[in-house]
Amino acid sequence: MRTPIAAGLALALAGTLLLPLAGQAAEGSDSAKTLAKDSVITTKVKAALAADKASSLVKIGVETDGAGAVVLTGTVTTQARSDKAAKIAAEVKGVTAVDNRIQVVAGK
Repeated sequence: MRTPIAAGLALALAGTLLLPLAGQAAEGSDSAKTLAKDSVITTKVKAALAADKASSLVKIGVETDGAGAVVLTGTVTTQARSDKAAKIAAEVKGVTAVDNRIQVVAGK
């Protein structure tokens, strides 16, 4: 059973996450749909990266444009991890392209 505080926090979080959609909806339903689709793709990519056992992939930034193209940013310690992150992102349904801007920083 949820406590009133937990329910309030969940409601506040949901409102915060949906606020950008509300602003976009005023501009037109097509842009709101695109923003929602991009948010879903971004969330799926982040979840796929987090599901991987390499903890460094959790720290990778993910942005999605209106066409399903994903941009990955951040740093990892090896090129193999960067390549793996790009491969994981490319396999997510809805992703049309991956721009891998992850920097390899040895010893991080």
